[in-house]
Amino acid sequence: MRRLYLSTTLLFWLLVAAFWAGSLYLPPADESLATAAEKTYTKVDLARHATEENCWMAIRGSVYDLSAYLPEHPSRPELVLPWCGKEATEAYNTKTKGRPHSPYADELLNKYRIGKLAPDKP
Repeated sequence: MRRLYLSTTLLFWLLVAAFWAGSLYLPPADESLATAAEKTYTKVDLARHATEENCWMAIRGSVYDLSAYLPEHPSRPELVLPWCGKEATEAYNTKTKGRPHSPYADELLNKYRIGKLAPDKP
């Protein structure tokens, strides 16, 4: 029984060492590949999604599909609906009343991110 214990313990630590050594040879994750594959939307694309059932907004350069979240929003949807299909950074930052959203709201917003907003062409 003692021999079984010693051999399995040795095997366990050999596997731990092997995984650790293997991780040293893995290349670092290249985040530029994920960014390159990110979908980019224009303001025209954004404007096509301006209803309560299909509500997209651009906030701080990112595009969010908030359709599923509107019924869960703490305030009345009528306060949010005018910003569907538009660039809404200022409205989001001030809640249109000079008060910022909470850090929790910022965290929650990430869940609905679908891409980035294309810069305006000169």
